[in-house]
Amino acid sequence: MSEASKPIGVRSVLIVGVGGQGILLASRLLASAAIAAGFDVKISEVHGMAQRGGSVVTHVRLGTKVHSPLVEMGAADFIVAFEKLEALRWLSYARPGATVIVNDLEIPPLSVILGAERYPTGITRRLAARDRRVVLVNAQEMAQSAGNARCANTAIMGVLARCLGPGIADEHWRAAMGDIAPRGTAEVNWQAFSLGYTYDSYG
Repeated sequence: MSEASKPIGVRSVLIVGVGGQGILLASRLLASAAIAAGFDVKISEVHGMAQRGGSVVTHVRLGTKVHSPLVEMGAADFIVAFEKLEALRWLSYARPGATVIVNDLEIPPLSVILGAERYPTGITRRLAARDRRVVLVNAQEMAQSAGNARCANTAIMGVLARCLGPGIADEHWRAAMGDIAPRGTAEVNWQAFSLGYTYDSYG
């Protein structure tokens, strides 16, 4: 990982998924690491649908000076999706050329379970339109390799850390993990994060 912090421009990150996937913890990890690295950070968390199975989205913006916590539609530099349909649902927030990090996981919403709708096909292809860069990862596999299947969220954040570049140093991420991870899980979460960071398929 990076040895020292270097300046990065203002970045707008949308982290999306469904309740129970640890989206709020992931957004706080990013915010905490960025603050430790000396950035101004604004964060907005949507809690209303955070029950298991409901759509959850958090906005995180970091830079030298950030005036608003909300990512405008069409302005996100990164969409970090913990589930494939959620990536598609929030895609309108991505700017042209944005990076879309997608967990290769399908969780059918209630409408699909009840048969009222079908789960969309061809999601990865649709995400890649307008020159967007799509990074498809199997976060569950990474988490299991680290020793705890519940660490998929921190594995995905490791992928984001790699894509963000050297603006936030290794020690800032590690310190944030110690502060944010549930008691007794910092080390296994760090292992999952490290597997995400070293994931070698960023095409």
